[in-house]
Amino acid sequence: MKKIISTTALSALIAGGVLISCGKDKPVTSETTEVTTTTEGSGYVIDTLNSKIEWKGYKVVKSDNTSHFGTIKFESGDITVKDGKLESGKFVADMASLENVDMKDDAEQKAKLEGHLKSGDFFEVEKFPTASYEITKVTNNDTGDYNTTLDGNLTIKGITKPVQFNANVSVKEGEVSIATEPKDINREEFGVKFQMPVANGVIKDEVNVQILIKAMEKK
Repeated sequence: MKKIISTTALSALIAGGVLISCGKDKPVTSETTEVTTTTEGSGYVIDTLNSKIEWKGYKVVKSDNTSHFGTIKFESGDITVKDGKLESGKFVADMASLENVDMKDDAEQKAKLEGHLKSGDFFEVEKFPTASYEITKVTNNDTGDYNTTLDGNLTIKGITKPVQFNANVSVKEGEVSIATEPKDINREEFGVKFQMPVANGVIKDEVNVQILIKAMEKK
């Protein structure tokens, strides 16, 4: 078994990895794109048991030996489908569900790490209990590995910025599935700036995230 780095190092590493953390407060920074609303189309509700965010963070050397990963669950979400195609959607993540996965065999260190990530040093979950991604534009792609490009507004710790994802989207038989391409997000742009002493290793600012959604048509 490879040596586990310190809890502080892991905390900094994984902190970059969590996608989301908006809260009840008004965003302190906003670079949003315009949302086009519609009253037409069919409504879908997210299946929170089968939807999640997967994150992965790295030290400066990006390798399996220096990576750590985990998940975040969704609190709620809605999707609109028009003419058989995805038109819009908004997903709200439950930051209290933030979980580290690679340390699952060390319950004590896992608990310490998750507690630190939810503290004021990182995501301030008590102040910012949720986070969100709102789709503002959907573009169909005829070539490449992903059939759709999603433009939207990502909110973390009350900071909102436009973020684009490539994704594979499927709409059929009353179900919508969305799987985004794993994408690097700069954690510092969303106020997650904790960094440990250089002697303990430097944590990358970029964290890789993937959004996995399943939604069912409203009855």
